[in-house]
Amino acid sequence: MFRSRGENLRRSQNLRSVFILLFLNIAFFLLEHQDPEKYARLFRFDWDAVLAGEVWRLVTWQFTAAGTGWMEALALFITLLVLYMMGTAVEEEWGTRHFMMLFALSTLGTVAMAAWLGITLFNTYFVYYTLLFVYATAFPQQTLYLFGVIPVRVRLIALVSFAALLYGVFAGGAANLAALAGSMLAYFYYLTQRARVVVAAVTRAAATQQQLPRADTTAMMNAARYAAIRQAHSATEVERLIAQCDRDTVPGVNICPPADYKPESTDGYCIRCEGFAECSARYLRSRFPAAAATLVSAPAPAAPAAPPAAEPAPLG
Repeated sequence: MFRSRGENLRRSQNLRSVFILLFLNIAFFLLEHQDPEKYARLFRFDWDAVLAGEVWRLVTWQFTAAGTGWMEALALFITLLVLYMMGTAVEEEWGTRHFMMLFALSTLGTVAMAAWLGITLFNTYFVYYTLLFVYATAFPQQTLYLFGVIPVRVRLIALVSFAALLYGVFAGGAANLAALAGSMLAYFYYLTQRARVVVAAVTRAAATQQQLPRADTTAMMNAARYAAIRQAHSATEVERLIAQCDRDTVPGVNICPPADYKPESTDGYCIRCEGFAECSARYLRSRFPAAAATLVSAPAPAAPAAPPAAEPAPLG
């Protein structure tokens, strides 16, 4: 779909950003349980603290699982599962650079809205909204099995999540509005890149279709010329073919080997090449020198003689 050239073609030879995000979620979960109050003071998003120089807060709030107790552990498990399943698929298809841009736009768009609203943030919105929306758009027919037995299309899950997010926005949840802003900004980036790739693919296909008739026409003309050369025996036919080849010769065209083209040889000239006419003319001149000399040195027809001047009538 979006894979960049040279990116993620071999998993073992590429750095996967999803694995870094997985590691950060686990590391921050363990760090949080060392001292929950100090952890919240240091890593939640607070715009005033960011202005004071604590710029890490722009990102660290994304790696905190929601809930408390065993619900927090369950939320972490779901976050890791969704991030691994959907994140690896999107990054594999789109490329690491675009995937990290998606994460950055989602995070910064959310904190920009939160700063404008004057609220704090402390949850993993990227996984539950942005990544889910993009994955559902890229793989709409993908089916997930809830509890291992209930099949549900990922597109339906995304629609339910989007409806719940909108409900939270209209219910007065400022954090939901921030999450919506970030997810829509990143999703818009995804759509623009998707449209760019589709337009590029259509352009390449149209260019290929425009080139094919010309290549086929050239091959057909060269094949007809090849057959005519094989059947040429009289000097008149050879002269006509040489003149035709000279007219069809493309100036400055590259000549494919072998330069001394021979129609009866097994290593014949490529009939799709534009230099076929030039090579054919060379072959005809070398095989039928008499006809070629006649064509080159044939005298121009003499101009009709002027009628003799009338003699003057004798005087008297």
